[in-house]
Amino acid sequence: MFKVKAEVNFSASHENLVVGLFDRPVKFEGGLAALDEMFGGQLNELAKSGDISGKLKEVGKLHTLGKAGAKKIWFVGLGREKEFTFDKLREALGRAFKSLKNAKQEEVALYLDSFLAGDIDAEDAAYAVSEAFALSTYIFEGYKQKPNEPEKKLEEITIYSEAADEQEINASLTVGYAYGRGTNSARTLVNTPGNMLKATDLAEYARKLGEKYGFETEILGLEEIRKLGMGALLAVNQGSVEEPRMIVLKYQGKETWEDAIGLVGKGITFDTGGYSIKTKTGIVGMKTDMGGAAAVLGAMEIIGELKPEQNVVAVIPSTDNMIGGGAFKPDDVITSMSGKTIEVLNTDAEGRLVLADAMTYAKHHGAQYLVDVATLTGGVITALGLHTTGAMTNNEELFEQVLEASYEAGEQMWRLPIFEKDLERVRGSKIADLNNSPGSEGHAVMGGAFVGEFAEGTPWVHLDIAGTATSRQDTDLGPSGATGVMSRTLALFVERFEPFEK
Repeated sequence: MFKVKAEVNFSASHENLVVGLFDRPVKFEGGLAALDEMFGGQLNELAKSGDISGKLKEVGKLHTLGKAGAKKIWFVGLGREKEFTFDKLREALGRAFKSLKNAKQEEVALYLDSFLAGDIDAEDAAYAVSEAFALSTYIFEGYKQKPNEPEKKLEEITIYSEAADEQEINASLTVGYAYGRGTNSARTLVNTPGNMLKATDLAEYARKLGEKYGFETEILGLEEIRKLGMGALLAVNQGSVEEPRMIVLKYQGKETWEDAIGLVGKGITFDTGGYSIKTKTGIVGMKTDMGGAAAVLGAMEIIGELKPEQNVVAVIPSTDNMIGGGAFKPDDVITSMSGKTIEVLNTDAEGRLVLADAMTYAKHHGAQYLVDVATLTGGVITALGLHTTGAMTNNEELFEQVLEASYEAGEQMWRLPIFEKDLERVRGSKIADLNNSPGSEGHAVMGGAFVGEFAEGTPWVHLDIAGTATSRQDTDLGPSGATGVMSRTLALFVERFEPFEK
């Protein structure tokens, strides 16, 4: 896939050459000056006239007509150098790779040193190249009949750079590509229809992931779930003909099982809303209600590839939420694995119920820090829109580490508050310890506050991805549909995690 060459050679034969171009009124410098000389100074004139542009994310193509080794040069606008950031670099590269993909190109060379500025060094740029390549060229092939001719794909990328050691650049390329591929795996899971991805299928996917990376794997079936008293997961599953699964993957990156991070992902493979049934338009797209589970599995793939020195236990409660003669109902009271009783006021607030048992089970496996991820509430979309993940926490230090990882991953989040009066509403049932839906006011906060009751003092962060798990439009880093959001954030968080006194 990637080849690294320390000696820059613009005379080498390639189908395509990609170079970065900053938006500044100066002559071509460094390696680009050598390229300009091959064109008799005409590249600089084309830049001055605007025929090739350095404006951010503008991509231009120039046929070399034999003046250089590459048949075509693709100029990628990087914007103003003083405003250059890693996020802008990643998105600009994504735009370029999408252009190459749409042009059905199979081979490309990239002059890495033309993408360096400010704090962004060659290793950073290499990471951005491989991550952006994986993310931006992702497709979900779907189920249409395939054409007889195989589709051309970009499969060979040569990186030219004199700015860093080949080994270091190769290492960065490997890491960035692992992050992109893990996110793409999460995207594919979320894009898969509910009839093709049931709880048993999700469990089988996790089992194979565990085999590939040597994770300790535990898959609980219906009878085991009953024996352990996971009444919240069982209640949601009651209306279904499909069995539930509680999925556990354990990665031990330290000699002893200590400071374990629990990643908990909601795995509702299809959500009708139960007897609190969704509208005919609201029910469409509910195959994506396992986006939290997909994010955790994507993160575990990245962790398996890169093997950080951390301990992680991933816990995924999985079922669909259907209507049937045995389905749970509003006014039911159920008992969770923790022993807490729950009055059900809304069967469409099922995600927080399955997360309740999963949080308890993650602690059973020794998790000392908890991060749960879920497409939990429509309320978070009302509060924060479609581009920002909602976050809640009971621990400032843990939240800051997750927040830092999200910024580095380019997956923005915003913290929502949980006050004592919010907890009073969740604890406001007259006949049970908790109620699962105190009302529509502060809906996202109520969902998070309910899940937090099962952290029981363990440092915990809640991530509501209802608005960010899918995208209605194509972006520079991927097509419309599933985004794989939080896979990279979780993996970065694990990789950089610093234990602290609780």
